[in-house]
Amino acid sequence: MDSSNYTFYNIDGIDSRAGLEKYFSDKEDMVFREDSLIFPIENIIKTFTDGHVKGELLIDLSVGAVVHHLFTACEFFKHIIVLKMRDRCIMELKRWVDSRTGAFDWGHAAKHHADHKGISDLLQDKEGKVKLALQHIVKCDLEKENIMEPMVLPPADCIISALLLDFICRNQDDYLRYLRKFSRLLKPGGQIILFGFIEATYVTVGKDKIHLLSYDEDCVRKTLVDAGFIIDTCKVKKRTVVSDLTDYKNVLFIVAHKEKEL
Repeated sequence: MDSSNYTFYNIDGIDSRAGLEKYFSDKEDMVFREDSLIFPIENIIKTFTDGHVKGELLIDLSVGAVVHHLFTACEFFKHIIVLKMRDRCIMELKRWVDSRTGAFDWGHAAKHHADHKGISDLLQDKEGKVKLALQHIVKCDLEKENIMEPMVLPPADCIISALLLDFICRNQDDYLRYLRKFSRLLKPGGQIILFGFIEATYVTVGKDKIHLLSYDEDCVRKTLVDAGFIIDTCKVKKRTVVSDLTDYKNVLFIVAHKEKEL
């Protein structure tokens, strides 16, 4: 497929609502449920409830306006800061947080968290709790040395990044460069949780075919080590979806902790 026809997330933006409807909704024709919703949710629940990740501050650096991976995080962190590169994604997420008319319905994600063993909140309490936690949704610029300039964020205990690196990186050098920026946001020993698509080159959102960085598991492992992380957990799920909307081969969930400053 001719990559010259692709658009780029950090240049051209994304139709955030179309992305949510196609890849994260509860619609009957949403074929990506097992890969994009269930796999990351269940692995994040296990990671948190096993006691491996917790603390004062969590920073979320994820693509679009996704929030399904944060429903359990509010149980283990006092503060959550969501950083977004695109204004449209901020508007979409704030519409849900503020319970505005027309907001995307994340009830299916909340239900999956609430029903999971070890999570005892009632469904309505689960949604309300995460909305209360997501009061800091702020724009960032990953090309700046201080991505929150002129603000300076306190060191975080954990960063979650769902698919963002897949969308914004053109090559492996970019992947390493951004991981090092993420590392500088973490305390020594702080943890990073990544969710991504393996061996993907594009994803279709609305009318756009958006470029994705193609990488394999070994490449991510090596890049994390080069960025000063020690890998704690790595899970890979084989794709079972039949769809030409995207061409990923597997989905990846990985947890690592920061070893040192680079």
